[in-house]
Amino acid sequence: MIELKHISKRFGDLVVLDGVDFEVRQGETVALLGPSGVGKSVLLKHINGLIHPDAGEVWVDRMKVGALKRKELSRLRSRIGYVFQNGALFDSLTVFDNIQLGITDEAASEDEVYCRDRVRQCLDHVNLPPETAHKYPAELSGGMRKRVGIARAIAGQPTYLLWDEPTSGLDPVNADIIDSLVEKLDDELGVTSVVVTHDVRGAFRVADRIALLRDGRIRAMGTPAELRASTDPAVQQFLERDLTIPVAH
Repeated sequence: MIELKHISKRFGDLVVLDGVDFEVRQGETVALLGPSGVGKSVLLKHINGLIHPDAGEVWVDRMKVGALKRKELSRLRSRIGYVFQNGALFDSLTVFDNIQLGITDEAASEDEVYCRDRVRQCLDHVNLPPETAHKYPAELSGGMRKRVGIARAIAGQPTYLLWDEPTSGLDPVNADIIDSLVEKLDDELGVTSVVVTHDVRGAFRVADRIALLRDGRIRAMGTPAELRASTDPAVQQFLERDLTIPVAH
């Protein structure tokens, strides 16, 4: 379970998060919606301790993230897979080597047979053929690079997956492929997921619950049906950007 309690964060004079409360229950997928630049990725990075709040508490598996020592934080991060917005692959490494970096168990990462099998399994999970392992990122399409980034995020068999704008920069066909992978991996791996996105349609497709971040606060949170029925003008305005999402009037 993930709990953010009264989280506040500012950068200089810019208040990004202003007393945010945010909860993700075990086994569910929560999409965090909001316009670009409102702090969605900042909130996400609080979960694994990449960013620390100015005020408030972050709890994961009943552990207070800000109070963890270095080794404890490292162990927690080994259970959290992070899918970066741009893939964040190392261009000088093969796909195999990039995915192997996601194997968080030190002994397993040094076992050649295990690594070969695990990389093949991860490529299969993201619907890429085994021969992809021998390619370099520059030889792949944008959609394939995104999928390799996902394969690396699941290589350590995480409990949690944090998705930072997974469909950003993709055409509609590849965006649908990534959305399908979010659903597939949640089902197959049983992970708990937080999906940061500005893609309204994708959020309504993959999420059990959806939160709308606006003006530094969670403006609304609920099931897709509850958000569709919301009479909050801010919620209506945001959802109406995607005409495929009917809203209450």
